[in-house]
Amino acid sequence: MAEYCEFGGTVKKCQEWLEKKHPAMYARIYSDEAVESAMSSLSVDAQKRAAKDADKKAAKAEAAEAREHERKMSAKVLIKRVERNKRKYVTAVSGLEAHGLDLKKVAKDFGKKFATGSSVTKTASGGEEIVVQGDLSDEIYDWVTETYTDIPEENVDCIEDKKKKSAAGP
Repeated sequence: MAEYCEFGGTVKKCQEWLEKKHPAMYARIYSDEAVESAMSSLSVDAQKRAAKDADKKAAKAEAAEAREHERKMSAKVLIKRVERNKRKYVTAVSGLEAHGLDLKKVAKDFGKKFATGSSVTKTASGGEEIVVQGDLSDEIYDWVTETYTDIPEENVDCIEDKKKKSAAGP
């Protein structure tokens, strides 16, 4: 645990977790006395280097967190209605993985919520999407925007796809 905090990239997050889960260990490692005693054994140059490295690591972690937040805010969730054959449709949902959601769990939730078949499939571009049986694009749009409030509503788009999927065999 403590080793992760020392050498991990996100010290701030680790300190918060350690303070919540193991307050005694947090007090032992990050108390003012512990930090001071560790710093006193270092030379003046080493103390300056350690402070500089700590500041650099904190700035790097903050920048990475900002980039991650920006990526999440710009990631689009696409809900497509795809015609299968004649009057049969499937609804494909892609882009949820960019928001940190587990596609298998979300597919299972779709299946339960809409009482229909739902699965995670690979796309031609190498990504993954959730395919739900039936024309449920409006219902899925409403459910996604209500359930996952961390996904901005303007990042969820409904697309109606007219092309038919090629049937495998006669």
